[in-house]
Amino acid sequence: MDESFIRQRMTQLRLKKGVSEYKMSTDMGKSKGYIQSISSGRSLPSISEFLYMCEYLGITPSEFFDTDTSNPALIHEAVEAMKSMSEDDLRAVIALLHRFKTEHP
Repeated sequence: MDESFIRQRMTQLRLKKGVSEYKMSTDMGKSKGYIQSISSGRSLPSISEFLYMCEYLGITPSEFFDTDTSNPALIHEAVEAMKSMSEDDLRAVIALLHRFKTEHP
């Protein structure tokens, strides 16, 4: 893993969120070219900025580095929603997912 991974992953997740470099920069309270400077390789975020970027993207730092998950923000949202479900409801969701997986391999 190297600096290019950070740039590429941030770009991938930003595009999945449907936000421009300019909008993400200004939403984060940075200059309008901040995210573009990271994407182009001119700079890297500090740890605190990286953590804020993850929060902005709706993911955890662990999910940022998990490239096996194509849409970590949606997975994160689903997990958060399931945390308050009853055991019966969770079992129903799991059964539905298994059925979907067998019908749509």
